[in-house]
Amino acid sequence: MVLEQVSTKMGIIDSSLYNQSFGNFPDGQCYAAGMSTMYNASLKGVSNSIENFGEGYRQRFFEARKAQFKALETTTGTGGATIQALIPVFIDPRIVDISRKQTPLTELVPRVSNQGIVAAYVRVTAKGAATTALEDGVLTEQNFTRVQANESIKYLYSIGRVTGPAQQAIPAFTLGGFNPTGSGLGGNAFSDASAPNAMQQEVLLAARALKELEENLIVNGNSTTSVGSGPNGSEFDGFVTLQSTTNQTDLSGAELTWDDVENTVKLAFEDGGQPNLAVASPSALVALRAIMIDSFRIMPGDNATELTFGISAQVVLNTIVGRIPVIPSRYLSDTASQRSIYFLDMDWIEMRVLLDMTFEELAKTNDSRKFMLKIYETLIVRAPEFNSFIDNIA
Repeated sequence: MVLEQVSTKMGIIDSSLYNQSFGNFPDGQCYAAGMSTMYNASLKGVSNSIENFGEGYRQRFFEARKAQFKALETTTGTGGATIQALIPVFIDPRIVDISRKQTPLTELVPRVSNQGIVAAYVRVTAKGAATTALEDGVLTEQNFTRVQANESIKYLYSIGRVTGPAQQAIPAFTLGGFNPTGSGLGGNAFSDASAPNAMQQEVLLAARALKELEENLIVNGNSTTSVGSGPNGSEFDGFVTLQSTTNQTDLSGAELTWDDVENTVKLAFEDGGQPNLAVASPSALVALRAIMIDSFRIMPGDNATELTFGISAQVVLNTIVGRIPVIPSRYLSDTASQRSIYFLDMDWIEMRVLLDMTFEELAKTNDSRKFMLKIYETLIVRAPEFNSFIDNIA
């Protein structure tokens, strides 16, 4: 009955702060006695005899009762700068990795098992000339030069740890756009990955970090001066280092032209190579697309192809050695006057692998689970002479 009467008396409008809180309730009148016996007795008398008073007093009583019914708002309570005590935070279950990078070369470079900690191979660097002779002429043997080359196996690690409370408290999440499809180009470039618990989430992220390190080393690795976070001497050489200045076209900051492409591919051809893949800085690939469209009137949609593992090449070059698909790399420099395009003969480039990606749980550290993912491998480019490149593009 009281709540119904209070609800019918909510239309009071008064500009004073006092009246906004108490309406017409008289000043100095107790409306909540707390532990006071004096006020309790007084209020009890009021409560028992309320019906004996006139309408005016009844109105004041209900104004006092109304003050005890405060509105419950979204800002009620405290809980920090962006949350409130009574409203839980509902976290989106789909996590996005804004540091992700495509790793096409980890799929495109052949992976070959390797016994031992050295990947050794033999190069024939010179052949004796074959000749003609007259009947019963002197037959003189020719000398052929063979050289053994080798690259040391290197050790790649990704280490993680999850505490016991985190294992118990962190719910399932989805890593959105986590697994790259080939180069990450084209339609569904990245697919989601499910992480049903904290440990699985940490392992997935560690695996992606390891593949991104591998991709970076395939391109930029340096066994003398490390490009990553490891100590000097801990990396294998990437194709940029192994190619060095062999068959180089240095533009010294000039704009790329189609003649540069043709002449550079010809350098590899003249040395016995047959490049079948080009890896380019993103802006260099944009320049190539512009050349193809402006010079040859080839529409963008007509100038693409599908490589293995669903990797989409965005430009296909018709050169002296045939068609060469081009993919962009996030690991080649895209700084002006430092951009490059590498034309690679993939028949002679390999990952030599002693141990492919392996999960191993480490010794227990406090209340947690610690683990590592590891790969033992190196890159070999058997014949840098079969490749060529353009660098320092504007």
